[in-house]
Amino acid sequence: MAICWIVTDGKPGMESQCLGLAEALGIDPILKRVNLRQPWSMLSPFVRVPPSCSYTRESGSLEPPWPDLLIASGRQSVQASIFVHKQSRHAGQPCVTVQIQNPVVSPRHFDLVITPAHDQLRGPNVLTTLGALHRVTPRKLAQAAPDFLLRIGAQPRPYISVLIGGANGAFRFSAREMEELLQALIGAARACGGTLLITPSRRTGDAQIELLHKTLEGIPAFVWDGTGENPYFGMLAVADQVVVTADSVNMVSEAVATGKPVQVFGLPGGSAKFSRFHAALRAKGLTTPFPGPPPRPVSGIASDMERAVAGVRAAFRAVRGTSL
Repeated sequence: MAICWIVTDGKPGMESQCLGLAEALGIDPILKRVNLRQPWSMLSPFVRVPPSCSYTRESGSLEPPWPDLLIASGRQSVQASIFVHKQSRHAGQPCVTVQIQNPVVSPRHFDLVITPAHDQLRGPNVLTTLGALHRVTPRKLAQAAPDFLLRIGAQPRPYISVLIGGANGAFRFSAREMEELLQALIGAARACGGTLLITPSRRTGDAQIELLHKTLEGIPAFVWDGTGENPYFGMLAVADQVVVTADSVNMVSEAVATGKPVQVFGLPGGSAKFSRFHAALRAKGLTTPFPGPPPRPVSGIASDMERAVAGVRAAFRAVRGTSL
């Protein structure tokens, strides 16, 4: 069995993409979370020094024996990926390095770069996907559904599962946006006589979550309060329809992968990359704006993961001369 490291800064969105790829490859990986010290956190990945100098003491060890495969994502992981790539080759034990998302530096530093098409990165070792890689599979959804149905009890269908993000570098999400979203959700639930299944994120904000609970009093709804097992996969599994805020490529990609009707709630702000991403999904009929008529159920973007797995296997053969 191949030894695989996953290297990220621990952000769930980054780690989930790497784990999804490892799981699709049939590999049980070793997680290594790294964090850069100042000033390297500001200068990376353009200025690189040995990990012993640039990474914090709490970061995962980057020492031999080197893995057969390294899957990394996020700006803080780039320096580690390049370091392992070079050192393993100097030792005569080349590690196949796969960087997920645009590393901002030349793709030549890695064996394979997997990045969404909206990043507009191209190269001979660059594989582009429609959305983000993820861990959503039919098997995982089927496993999560029974426990979640027991958890929510007898609630009227249809189920509208709602994935709420929050403010980030591109979008704003104030109490005003939360109020607009909630009123639209209540209208949709009343129109179909169904139940809202809602999970906020760590970026949603305390004031917005307080408004969420207050506004939904008397409305058939389940709202995850952050305690107990995360019901994320269960919500996606039982959903008859999914509504997701526009701020997260990961959440939208995961929602679309279910094949359920997916609607995106727009937020103020945005960026050219986000606009390209959302436009591509709408053009393929995978999403529609919320509020509004939902799209028809379609097959998701699971083919992205299939292509990513094939790309990793090809890179592994090219570097190691054996199959993964």
